[in-house]
Amino acid sequence: MDTAKLIGLVAGFLTTVAFVPQVIKTWRSKSARDLSLVMFLLFCTGVFLWMIYGIMINELPVILWNIITLLLALIILLFKIRFKD
Repeated sequence: MDTAKLIGLVAGFLTTVAFVPQVIKTWRSKSARDLSLVMFLLFCTGVFLWMIYGIMINELPVILWNIITLLLALIILLFKIRFKD
C-alpha cells in the first residue's frame, strides 16, 4: 500500500471516529437540542457528495470513510428529528 493511501485511511478513520462520542452522548441524553439541524443536513449532503466523488475516482479511503461518516451523521440527524425538545 502506498503512503498516500495509508495517510488517507488514517485521516478518514480519525475524522470518522470523531463522530462516535457525539452519537453516544446524543443517544444517552436523548437530547439533540444544541445541534444545528441545518448544519447536519448540509454536512450529510456534503459527505454524500464526497462518497460519490470517491466512487467516481475509485479511491477506497474516500469511499469507505465517507460511507461510515454518513451513517454516523445520519444517526445524529435522526436523533435531532426524533428527540424534539
